[in-house]
Amino acid sequence: MNNSSRPLPLREHVFRYRGYSFLCSFKEVKWVVVLCFLILCLSVYLLSIGRFEIGLAHMMDILLGNRPGSIEERIIWNIRLPRLVTALFVGAALGISGAVFQSVSKNALGSPDIIGFTTGAATGALIQIILFEQHSLFVALSAVAGGILTSVTVYLLSRKGGIAGGYRLILVGIGIGAILSALNGLMLVKGHIDQAITANLWLAGSLHGRTWEHALPVVLGIALVIPFMLTQIRALQMIEMGDDMALQLGIRVERVRFGMLLSAVILAALATGAAGPIAFIALAAPQLVKRVVKSGRIPVIGSALMGSLLLVLADLIAQLNPLGFTLPIGQLTGLVGGIYLIWLLRRTDNL
Repeated sequence: MNNSSRPLPLREHVFRYRGYSFLCSFKEVKWVVVLCFLILCLSVYLLSIGRFEIGLAHMMDILLGNRPGSIEERIIWNIRLPRLVTALFVGAALGISGAVFQSVSKNALGSPDIIGFTTGAATGALIQIILFEQHSLFVALSAVAGGILTSVTVYLLSRKGGIAGGYRLILVGIGIGAILSALNGLMLVKGHIDQAITANLWLAGSLHGRTWEHALPVVLGIALVIPFMLTQIRALQMIEMGDDMALQLGIRVERVRFGMLLSAVILAALATGAAGPIAFIALAAPQLVKRVVKSGRIPVIGSALMGSLLLVLADLIAQLNPLGFTLPIGQLTGLVGGIYLIWLLRRTDNL
């Protein structure tokens, strides 16, 4: 047998389920395992640290229900675990949202915090906090409503010739975001002092004091949106090659684009409602995954895991900082995100 007739080493595999097929490479699986391992290690460490340190053996007993009624159990189940779950799913939601936005806009700067959708979600949440009840569920729903209204406005204003996306989507989003940011500042100035202080603390972005009520909406949102996204990801991949080619392949370009954009907005808005505006995660997570995996596919699962890892890592840094108090995580990620954005602009020529 000559060399030309030998089968090539299998590096990719196609998974099929009920008429849907998913292409997965060995390298992608390897990095998924690595990210899951890192997330697990950081999560265990985060559950153990604090003013009341809990050893690994005690923690496992608590999670298995072997220490009912103890102080350690209340600390884990009522304080640390809700905060950790919120961080994991908020990071995942932002990572997925960033991957979809960057695919739709065909630009590495396409993330909800830069385009202005996160600002729109923050506007909806601020209206709820300042004018109405500050219940976590209502804040999350108001953030979703604000994000959806902002996305529809940006989408309609960016349409030209029946097509939305690219630079127009980013520029219109930046403009709408600037308007909403000014509106948010006006509400803080005109609102009651107590409500304005609460809203200002929320705008800093924080995981402090997060309960299961904060985590539940974003967990349910990811569980409902991810299956839809996975069925549309191949069509969105085709759209990346050009609208004309996608149309020739029978893909309803604007329907797919709007559906994926709306799904990403819902995830970003739920994340904002749960933890406040968190910068950098949606921008960086998809780019970091693409750099390590080096795949042309849209990294939905990888971006979710990378987003979770980045936010958990940021929470760890915020808690272990030498200043003696817990930093607002939104301010910390914003600082890192600004540095990353400058680096990205210097390294990339086709933004």
